[in-house]
Amino acid sequence: MDKVTVIGVAGGTASGKSTIVDELRKKFKNEIIVLCHDSYYKSHSNLLFEERVKLNYDHPNAFDTDIMIRDLKELIKGNEIKRPVYDYTIHDRSDEQVIVKPKNVIVVDGILVLENKDLRDLMDIKIYVETDDDERLIRRIQRDAVDRGRSLQSVIDQYRNTVKPMHDQFVAPSKKYADIIIPYGGKNKIAIEMLLENVKKRLSSTEIVDEQVETLKLD
Repeated sequence: MDKVTVIGVAGGTASGKSTIVDELRKKFKNEIIVLCHDSYYKSHSNLLFEERVKLNYDHPNAFDTDIMIRDLKELIKGNEIKRPVYDYTIHDRSDEQVIVKPKNVIVVDGILVLENKDLRDLMDIKIYVETDDDERLIRRIQRDAVDRGRSLQSVIDQYRNTVKPMHDQFVAPSKKYADIIIPYGGKNKIAIEMLLENVKKRLSSTEIVDEQVETLKLD
């Protein structure tokens, strides 16, 4: 397998990470896979649903990041993995697993993917998507209350009790590890174009090296 490029995309909730990831998907199509940190939420099958709802899902300890690191290393080696599936309707990990085959571009997506040193050390490009707190809250209300049918009060309570405190304690400080900071999320077309061009050049340079190696072997 060719040299793999691993891209980490972090940033606060509703900052525009998904837009950045979608642009990468559209550009590189069959060359790309996306590994979402949310898929690696820990299993809490021992708890009642009412107890699982009250858990803090924005703390680093909410994730099986070690398993994600193991899976990412396997993908970099060129091996397929069985990725866990998280079911938001039950607030727990599903029994289902998804087979993920290796690709030349791996995007690691999640609010806390730059917080963990072992995880970010596997990344070639580290991105932090930065959007104003008020705008992020509005987007989260739109997503959770309107699109997912949650009550407005529950969205506000969760934001106030866990989302905002964890953002301030863990997510925002991880910005210092980013190679690229994209303000305004998906609205920053120039920054997105620069990112896409950067990844394209990395892949092209890898292809040139591979061709030179093949030529040397033939000679």
